[in-house]
This record gives sequence, C-alpha cells and structure tokens, in this order.
Amino acid sequence: MIRSILSLTAAAALLAACGGQDNTAETDTTQGPVVSASESPRNEAIDTQPNMGDGAQTPGASSFTEGQARGAIESAGYTQVGPLTQNEQGLWQGTATRNGAEVQVSVDYRGAVTPTPAN
Repeated sequence: MIRSILSLTAAAALLAACGGQDNTAETDTTQGPVVSASESPRNEAIDTQPNMGDGAQTPGASSFTEGQARGAIESAGYTQVGPLTQNEQGLWQGTATRNGAEVQVSVDYRGAVTPTPAN
C-alpha cells in the first residue's frame, strides 16, 4: 500500500516538474528546408533568362516547374506550346510552333531551349 502511494506521489511530482505545454509562449523557429507544392520549384531556377540551346541538352535535375519551362519556350520565340513532360534525364519536352511549323522542343536544367530531333 505504501509502495503504491509512493509510486503515485513520484509520478505526480514528475508530471508537475515537466509542466504543461504552453503553445502561446513560443512560435515555431524550426530552420531547414521547406517542402513546396508540386507547382512550385523546390529551389530557385539556375537561369531563367531566355536561352537558345548551344547544341546538346545538358541532363540534370531541373528546378523548373512546368510553367517556368513553358515560359522559357515562349521566350525563345515558340508559340502554341503543348503539354510538357519531364523525362528521366530532367529535360522538359513537348511540342510547340515556330515559323508556322510544329516542332519538338526541350528545356534542360539550365533553361536552354532546343528543338529536339524527331523520333
């Protein structure tokens, strides 16, 4: 009996020492990476300036969203940009129109827009 009372007293003392949580006293000050929504880039784009490809596309993890890749294609002089998909090399690819002709285009992680050869 005494052992039970001592156990309960010890437990009560520990709970009192820990105190309750006061959510109004502190704000969350956690520092670290922020997970962004799928339509938002996970990091800043390396280069958002219009850039015509200087040859072969450079594969790599792209920080561009589909909307940013579309904007890069349009800034490079293409119109009627169709749906874009990202391949396993990180290149955004789709169709667009330039000078009245429909062509395949791709955007690499640097923002370079290049017509891709037809398959």
